Amino acid sequence: MSVEENKALVRRFLEAHAKGDLDVLEEMLAPDFVNHNLIPGQEPGREGYLRSFTEYHAAYSDTRYVIEKQLAEGDEVVTSFTARATHDRGEWMGFVPTGREFEALLVLIHRIVGGKIADEWSQGSGLAELTQQRLEQERIERERVEQELRVARSMQQASLPKEVPELEGWQISPYYQPAREVGGDFYDFFELEDGRVGLAVGDATGKGMPAAIAVTASCSMLRAVAQALGSFSPGEVLARVNESLLTRIPPNMFITCFYCILDPKSGRLSYANAGHNLPCCSHHDEPAVTTSELSARGMPLGLMPDMSYEDKESVLEPGESVLFYTDGLIEAHNTQGGMFGTPRLRSLLSEHPEGGTELSATLMEELENFTGEGWEQEDDITLLTLERSPTLS
Repeated sequence: MSVEENKALVRRFLEAHAKGDLDVLEEMLAPDFVNHNLIPGQEPGREGYLRSFTEYHAAYSDTRYVIEKQLAEGDEVVTSFTARATHDRGEWMGFVPTGREFEALLVLIHRIVGGKIADEWSQGSGLAELTQQRLEQERIERERVEQELRVARSMQQASLPKEVPELEGWQISPYYQPAREVGGDFYDFFELEDGRVGLAVGDATGKGMPAAIAVTASCSMLRAVAQALGSFSPGEVLARVNESLLTRIPPNMFITCFYCILDPKSGRLSYANAGHNLPCCSHHDEPAVTTSELSARGMPLGLMPDMSYEDKESVLEPGESVLFYTDGLIEAHNTQGGMFGTPRLRSLLSEHPEGGTELSATLMEELENFTGEGWEQEDDITLLTLERSPTLS
């Protein structure tokens, strides 16, 4: 074939390519066609080229090629052209449809053998344009996620109580350290009838906006039900909250929660558990400090209807305390993959009789020593200490 015939053949090939004419392309490509400019994920050879062509036209519409110049020598043809198309049909190479027109200046080199396209090389701004498009999409997605996290953090912070109850002979000390990404920890305390106080610590599964929604719903619902029922059993409160949350939190989510009612005069603590970590009590049995757990059975909130929750009771004597916490503490890992764990926590409570803010500071210092430098916090950490003074005034 002459040089002019080769140039005309390439023009027909590009015209068919722009129109999405698969039959013409199959006819014009040599059986042993070689594509020298594979895009990510593209298979080499003739079939891979045709498959990529089909995927492209499934994503882009209104494709136009405007040939600027052609040069030919021997069996090779060099074509520079402007390609325009609109990405409005489907995803392509990880790019979601934007509805915007795509434009690129391309240079293709084709080798012609026996009237067929045997090889193709390409150069041009197309890849740079695609890279820019991907970066722009990533920027938009990053800004969307950051905005969602800001809203979620605001919702989560708003769900936490602003003031700590002042009870004669008692100290309540909350500590909250959020992870970089919003989790679902919460704690709350509120006044009930007869001078009693309700305390709750919980954790919603997941992160981000769904967790923030679950936290907000859980806190408001628990407080409303608890104050409406007054000093009813904690198990009954959790059962009613469970029924209310089933239709108010995102699907495939649940909330663990430990809820208790304190009678400050007697030191009696009645409690129920919805699948949460068991609080640790510190007892000052001279000369040593011993620990025990407040254990009660119950499924997490928001999983299934008609759940019942076991009611238990304990008495905090003067000088004793109880630590409520979330799994961000005990499930923290060090660089070797080891977990902080509940046994370590109970051992530390036995070694450190101090309570309140001093205990929280000690535990966080021990956690830092355990995880080492450069630790990236995996989950929110919530500590809530309830301590009875050694002697009541």
